[in-house]
Amino acid sequence: MTADTARTHGLLDLLDTAVVHLDGAGRIKLMNNAAEHCLLVSRDRAHGHHVGEVAVIPEELRGAILHLPGDSQGVRLHELKMGNSTYDCTIQRTDEGNVLLEFHDLEWERLRLRLQQRELQTGMLELLSRNLGHEVRNPLGGIRGAAQMLADELESGELATLARLIMRESDRIDELIQRFGQPELERNEIQLYPLLDEAVDLLAAEFGESVEVRRDFDPSIPTLRADASALRRVILNLLRNACQAHASVLVIRTRVEHGNALLQAGPGSVIRLDVIDNGQGVPDSLRSLLFLPLVTGRRDGTGLGLALSQQIASAHGGLLTFEALERGSRFTLYLPFGNGDAMPEAGLA
Repeated sequence: MTADTARTHGLLDLLDTAVVHLDGAGRIKLMNNAAEHCLLVSRDRAHGHHVGEVAVIPEELRGAILHLPGDSQGVRLHELKMGNSTYDCTIQRTDEGNVLLEFHDLEWERLRLRLQQRELQTGMLELLSRNLGHEVRNPLGGIRGAAQMLADELESGELATLARLIMRESDRIDELIQRFGQPELERNEIQLYPLLDEAVDLLAAEFGESVEVRRDFDPSIPTLRADASALRRVILNLLRNACQAHASVLVIRTRVEHGNALLQAGPGSVIRLDVIDNGQGVPDSLRSLLFLPLVTGRRDGTGLGLALSQQIASAHGGLLTFEALERGSRFTLYLPFGNGDAMPEAGLA
């Protein structure tokens, strides 16, 4: 390998885009580091072989490579399922008659869109909180004032006690309204697994043996700076939702993903927590609205659990996402760590 060729290979390895160079017969001449992750095969093993011999590729891609016209300006294929992700693929013929494949990972675009949606969702919850406070606290103040007058008039006795009870409960409702959607977070260095164990124990006490919980934990999960109580509420909400969707099996999976620059600036990493169930799933009509406040598919649901969970995730600099499966659902909680555990400092902005 010449110095120029080695330099070219080094530059290609810096790209996030997966690049595969085929000769005129369709054999692999070159592929970069991103292509190894895309095709799930090393370049040493793949070199000199046809793509379909060393990797599982969609028939649509195989046919496009075989029938690419000689004068083609490029063919674009959309949403190809390959490896562990989904890609758009551009196929072009080079001047030498070779073929160049470029795979663009769509997960980045989807995550960016989800982050934009998160801002909309949390903003709507804050708007609801303000409006709820205005519409409820005004009549609530009247109720408390009337109870105060009754308590002063009666001074003692059972009715006076009941009047003071109304005052206390009115004050408690007023406090809940003020804190609604904006809980104060107390961040400390915590371990994730004790929170998961506590949530699973609470789930077992509530649903008994009607659901089987399977743990798929990464032992390298580090500590993170977070509010343990708030994260426990998020985790328990996801587990309960799965059980209420009549799931019989729940899988809790943890992984570490490095270099996720969308959730935080710099070279930080994220903890990924998946809650996967085989329940009835989410109706198509609700999937795009799932994290908005007051959206629920259950008759007895409030439509606030997922909205508040997304709010808590956002306060930690993270993200909560949903994916419909062939059977059931997958909810994923991303929590950043590293790079100073970059998180907003002021509650739930």
